[in-house]
Amino acid sequence: AFLSCFILDSVCWEVVGVVKLWNEWCRTTNATNVLPTDSFCLFYQLISDPTVLLCQCSCYVAEDQQFQWLEKVFGCMRKEGLQVTILSTCPVADYKTQESTLTLPSPFLKALKTKEFKEPVCCPLLEQPNIVRDLPAAVLSYCQVWQIPAVLYQCYTDVIKLDTITVEAFKPLLSSRVLKSLVKDVSESTKNLKKLLTTNETHNIYI
Repeated sequence: AFLSCFILDSVCWEVVGVVKLWNEWCRTTNATNVLPTDSFCLFYQLISDPTVLLCQCSCYVAEDQQFQWLEKVFGCMRKEGLQVTILSTCPVADYKTQESTLTLPSPFLKALKTKEFKEPVCCPLLEQPNIVRDLPAAVLSYCQVWQIPAVLYQCYTDVIKLDTITVEAFKPLLSSRVLKSLVKDVSESTKNLKKLLTTNETHNIYI
């Protein structure tokens, strides 16, 4: 939702690739029409600067599929001059701290970066013994091994259903060198976000 409203809607992108996956959590069809609502990984390219790529992953990548996913994706890119930014969310219950999670100002951002990433991060670093999981962790590990500058921004949230507060927790990233040039009108993007979440609202009736 953050990428759709603040990045993809503000500048001109085109879809240049797609990854279809099938596992016990993600079953995609062989449909030829690729829609963002389907369980795919879509790859966008900035029309004005083809060196800028964006991957929007809306499906679960199983552990035994992650290495192949990484080999396919990064195998198509030049590693020289490459920099990677990863955005992810997870439950605040996964955050390990000595203080009570009830007092934490959820949602909040934490960053984890590779040794080669020298730029300032937009939030505090993730403390030990916290860990990251799934595809974001695999991408960051791949970048560490191949000495690619990369940073992971993990949003810890206490809600299950997507809401504007959780999405807007990523707003500090808009000041980063990589993203600030991709956003044209933050106020308009905020309006688009509220429209998107209102459209996706479901109403339950209990009898």
